[in-house]
Amino acid sequence: MRILIVQSNAALGAVWQRHMQRHGAKVTLCGDSDSAVQALEDFTFDAIVLDLVLEQGNGLTVADVAAFRQPWANVLCVTDSSFFSDGSIFNHCATARLTLNRDVPPDELADIASHYGEQSAAAVR
Repeated sequence: MRILIVQSNAALGAVWQRHMQRHGAKVTLCGDSDSAVQALEDFTFDAIVLDLVLEQGNGLTVADVAAFRQPWANVLCVTDSSFFSDGSIFNHCATARLTLNRDVPPDELADIASHYGEQSAAAVR
């Protein structure tokens, strides 16, 4: 299973990456929207863990590119903002499956990413 993590906080992204690798995933970590879009052009992913608020670029841009180029990939939106707490992210991102608070325990995030990644991988086969 391949997972893309898009997270501006390099230390947090690395923690998430290590937990997902322990679950057997191959993980690509990107810190901004440009590198994430490039990763979507270079590789295929089963799940995308996307922080909606990036220091450089726009998380929704990444979601749009993912929906177009890899519509099977489930997007797990992560944020520390209450902006999308009303569920409106599902109107903006067709492949969004859920939103999580950025402080979700890394083990839980890895379990969730594995679950949704396996669903995507099974659907493509």
